[in-house]
Amino acid sequence: QVQLVESGGGLVQPGGPLSLSCAASGMRFRLDYMGWYRQAPGKQRELVAAITSGGLTNYADSVKGRFTVSRDNAKPLAYLQMNSLKPEDTAVYYCAADFRGLASIASPNYWGKGTLVTVSS
Repeated sequence: QVQLVESGGGLVQPGGPLSLSCAASGMRFRLDYMGWYRQAPGKQRELVAAITSGGLTNYADSVKGRFTVSRDNAKPLAYLQMNSLKPEDTAVYYCAADFRGLASIASPNYWGKGTLVTVSS
């Protein structure tokens, strides 16, 4: 059974950086797709950023230029480097993954439990 565990959430001041990590385990084959999603209070969950094992990336317009997604296929780990954080970035951030590549983007099969990011002064 694939398991995803996020780490790195916390409280950060507006304009500050924060980095999230996602560790995957339990696979027999490589997870081609790894993505980050977030859900703010009272809002629907939305894609933040995604990356395939080949390095293809996809970002939400709201985070382009501020967030960077990356991965280490050998470990396997995915990362989300968040810079210039805004209060509206406050949300629970979830790592998600699948074997199907970018076709997974709308509904990946595997999800972590999430980590809370709070941007506030």
